[in-house]
Amino acid sequence: MIRVMLVDDQELLRAGFRMVLGAQPDIEVVAEAGDGLAALEKLESTEVDVVLMDVRMPAMDGVEATRRIDGPKVLILTTFDLDEYAFAAVRAGAAGFLLKDVPPADLVDAIRVVHAGDAVVSPSTLRRMLDRFAAQIPAEEPVPGADLTPREREVLLMVARGLSNAEIAAGLEVAEATVKTHLGRVLAKLGLRDRAQVVVYAYEAGLVVPSHRPKV
Repeated sequence: MIRVMLVDDQELLRAGFRMVLGAQPDIEVVAEAGDGLAALEKLESTEVDVVLMDVRMPAMDGVEATRRIDGPKVLILTTFDLDEYAFAAVRAGAAGFLLKDVPPADLVDAIRVVHAGDAVVSPSTLRRMLDRFAAQIPAEEPVPGADLTPREREVLLMVARGLSNAEIAAGLEVAEATVKTHLGRVLAKLGLRDRAQVVVYAYEAGLVVPSHRPKV
């Protein structure tokens, strides 16, 4: 069973999520909280695998709570499709960022994906983040501070462009399992957790250059 905690200051929304998730044979809602501070307190005594976290809440917002959570995967759910929320959430350690109007089936799938160790970002948000930050991604520039092989560097840059494992495999003419192996080594060498943090790393390392700032 995937043990889930719901963190949202709107009780009605928590009830809706509880109904959707309660119908799944492999998901169990084990805890709820109305703000980030209460969530941290409950996590001290409750075993949780995935936290569904709102952003705007009293006492402590979802981004700060995510930054303080160690162990459970955090999936941010917000009403506001704002890039600064998504970027802050990923930097804080969130494994996913979705809007609250996500179809129930997609929410359930996202919980399973995050629990399995991958990342999920709302397609519209990810597209805008990439459009904003990926004006120029050099193909052969070394990655700062990383002892990556040329193929691992290539995979990192393709992930930063937003390509899926299948698309990378097709582009490199290798098996998808080989791409997963290379990506796993990239994550280990860079100390990153998932694909979302690869995008953040590429931006902060200067491999992804904002369109409004020329590369020097």
